[in-house]
Amino acid sequence: MTTDLFSNPKRFGDMTSWREEALALHARGVFHPIEAEGFGSFRAVIGRDEILEIEAQHELFTNGPEPILTHDAIIAMRAQGGPRAKTLIHMDDPEHRKYRMLTNDWFKPGSVRQLQPRLDELSRKALATLEQGGGEIDFNTEVALPFPLEVILAILGLPEEDYPRMLQLTQEMFGASDPDFVPKDRDPEDVMAVLRDFFEYFATLSANRRANPTDDLATQIANGLIDGAPMPILETMGYYLIVATAGHDTTSASIAEGMRLLAENPDQLALLRSRPELIPNAVEELIRIASPVRHFMRTAQEDTEVAGEPIAKGEWLMLSYAAANLDPRAFEDPLRFDVTRKAAERQIAFGYGVHYCLGAHLARLEMATLFGHLLPRLESVEIAGEVTTSTATFVSGIKSLPIRYTLTAT
Repeated sequence: MTTDLFSNPKRFGDMTSWREEALALHARGVFHPIEAEGFGSFRAVIGRDEILEIEAQHELFTNGPEPILTHDAIIAMRAQGGPRAKTLIHMDDPEHRKYRMLTNDWFKPGSVRQLQPRLDELSRKALATLEQGGGEIDFNTEVALPFPLEVILAILGLPEEDYPRMLQLTQEMFGASDPDFVPKDRDPEDVMAVLRDFFEYFATLSANRRANPTDDLATQIANGLIDGAPMPILETMGYYLIVATAGHDTTSASIAEGMRLLAENPDQLALLRSRPELIPNAVEELIRIASPVRHFMRTAQEDTEVAGEPIAKGEWLMLSYAAANLDPRAFEDPLRFDVTRKAAERQIAFGYGVHYCLGAHLARLEMATLFGHLLPRLESVEIAGEVTTSTATFVSGIKSLPIRYTLTAT
């Protein structure tokens, strides 16, 4: 198949048409061989159940050697010793399990619930932003981006004056193909410079936390032991990288998408305002539609089959979560935003199995808390200008979300 739906970053800049085309692909099956210039060949898997079957067999379908759709030029550069990241998403068991357990307790439901006072404080701050906005703001830049950034960087223990730098680096990391985040003439070697910027920042932080340990997550990572020995530098930097970026960018994308959906579906806004107990289910539904992590790649280690489909050893499979969350076998009328959807919790935007998102509980609580504070006061909201989406194949979301709104009196 020659469709560029999965490999062309520009296609992700218009998620309305992307979702419509992805839904249409379901009528033609759930396995789609793709030939994409610069990426070699791979097979896109768009069925929810088929992705779950693959994810459940993490030894048969591995993250390595490349867990993300990566351009041939980047792979060649890494093969020659160029800089690369090594995070949890680049690992397979038993290595993955050891590294995940290092911070697993920080993201368990009980630990996450202890953050509720801080989430309430930040939600009130977001509401104050709306109050001061005069009825019209860019919700993405003013609320959706700073809210989860402040949460995750506070957990890490970073100083507030460093937040803008982390935001810039995160946008450059995930938006490497988007000219609004990096120069359009940037070559692959320049893209790798973003990794070096991250490494330099966190190397300094790590040294500080080893010399002056505190009770934050950065200290836990800096002083973490694997098999009784300190983590190697690449893995340490990768740990900071995945927590600082994935812990913020994906949640902000889901928050912005949620506000867009509410603005375009005033009946759903009215329903949530009258029945706030539906907010947790609404969070599942908006995450289903947002699916900010568009995909992960898996490599088959043996000849096998999935749902009766032969898979060859060495075959590269794209697990398209964004498409699978539109699987009509699992979600009736999947393009419709329905806060009462009974199957909403079946969304797989957080993955499945041993690689299930470490921060899923935190992300859900962040979104439920924020919307729980905003919606009682949000009498009406509508789109007030052009909504733009970042052009990236891996993680992407709304860049600008101008809204016009009215708030009820306190």
